Formats: sequence, structure tokens, C-alpha cells
Amino acid sequence: MRNRLRVYRSMTNLTQKELAERLGITRQTVIAIEKERYAPSLELAFKMASFFRVRIEDIFQYEE
Repeated sequence: MRNRLRVYRSMTNLTQKELAERLGITRQTVIAIEKERYAPSLELAFKMASFFRVRIEDIFQYEE
């Protein structure tokens, strides 16, 4: 699954640590998602979309 998390994080001038703290996850989780090594749970994806005030599809794109 491809994502634009790093782009949205940069647009809000947040560090990985700051974003992690605001979402209630670890910095390592943010790193893993940004590097596309980890797909977040549906709940976390909704939380991220809500935080950035965008649709889930704006952040995450499914690829087969």
C-alpha cells in the first residue's frame, strides 16, 4: 500500500515524533508507515485522515 503520510506531515511542519504523540502511536510506527513497511489498522488510518482533515484515500492508495 502506497501512502502520502510524509507529504501531509511535512505540510503541517510536524516531526515524526510530534505526529506520533498526537496520534497516540510510536515514532517507529510513523517511520514504518512512511517507508511503506507497515500498513496501519483501519482505525489508525481513520485517525490519520481525521487529523489531517482529508479522506483516507488521500493518504493511502491500495496497490495489488
